[in-house]
Amino acid sequence: MKQLSSQWLRRGRWLVAAGLAGIIVAACSHDGGGTDPPPAPAPGVAAPTAYALVLPSNFPANPLLPTDNPLTVEGVDLGRHLFYEKTLSVDNTVACASCHRQELAFTDGLAHAVGVNGAQHPRSAMSLSNLLWDPLLTWDGTAAGLEAQARTPLTNAIEMHQTLAASVAKLQAQPRYPALFAKAFGAGPVTEDNLLKALAQFVRTLVSGNSHYDQYRRGNRAALSADEVNGLQLFITHPSPPLRGGNCADCHAGDLQTNHTFVNNGLDAAFTDLGRATATGLAADQGKFRIPSLRNIALTAPYMHDGRFATLDDVLAHYNEHIAFGSPNLDANILNGTNSPLGPGQPLDLTDAEKKQIVLFLKTLTDSTFIQDPRFGRPTD
Repeated sequence: MKQLSSQWLRRGRWLVAAGLAGIIVAACSHDGGGTDPPPAPAPGVAAPTAYALVLPSNFPANPLLPTDNPLTVEGVDLGRHLFYEKTLSVDNTVACASCHRQELAFTDGLAHAVGVNGAQHPRSAMSLSNLLWDPLLTWDGTAAGLEAQARTPLTNAIEMHQTLAASVAKLQAQPRYPALFAKAFGAGPVTEDNLLKALAQFVRTLVSGNSHYDQYRRGNRAALSADEVNGLQLFITHPSPPLRGGNCADCHAGDLQTNHTFVNNGLDAAFTDLGRATATGLAADQGKFRIPSLRNIALTAPYMHDGRFATLDDVLAHYNEHIAFGSPNLDANILNGTNSPLGPGQPLDLTDAEKKQIVLFLKTLTDSTFIQDPRFGRPTD
């Protein structure tokens, strides 16, 4: 345990101070500087109530909360209804929740997401947990913020394939939605902007931070077994022979399990999907994809942007034995990360026992309370 503690101290960018066990409560602005007031109500309409955002004490205290869309109880409730609303799709068959199921940590269990008319997306659906720290969203980073991200699936021809204007018209025609919008944003008609804002508010509340790993981080050393602790040690260690490591936390860093960047992780020598370059047009970004959080990873198979790996064992086999070292823009941490005495450019060279321990640790990231929390489920009203 002393070795593990010193490893954390050396890896300052990986650490987040745990503080007291439990949670902190914040209803704060994007810079953590105070509380943003809810929008002013229209005459005769009650003011919305500020939403108390609950953050695990081992998480960063600087979530990205835009000042022009503060969290409110009414806005989050509206967003939850909209998240499960199928009339937001052109044929009234697909909701956001169709591709983001709570029991699967808000993924869908498919290699490729399926939209209206059975259309298959070239990429998999990403988990929606803990996104209020991510500046760029989607696999290629085309969405800056959750409001912008909400627009993409609603209007994409493969996903829900409906204009925002058509969605607004459908919502305005339903008895309950004008009243819900008025409670959240004040009197007036349903608007496209408020539709996106409400969805973003709900998704910002999807905080997952009560796994066995989190309990361990908050001081309960009995939360992890000896093999799981060994897997954690391997996970956070960049190999430097004779120091053995799994080379994982260079990308899946900190308690959020991501460093919020885009990398080429050596899947292919040639690209059928250009990844980040789709958004930037830069050759240097070809083959790079957003590093997803590994939280609840045991629930979010299949893995990678195209769902090519069915199991966590398959993922470990890729990193250990099947890196495409000739892939353009291959991440330097992968190129240089090896337990082989032959040095950079060699396979990771973990033993079967070490791979099993890493997988055991990854399973400790499952948060059973998150996938059962009634606040995030389908509304019953």
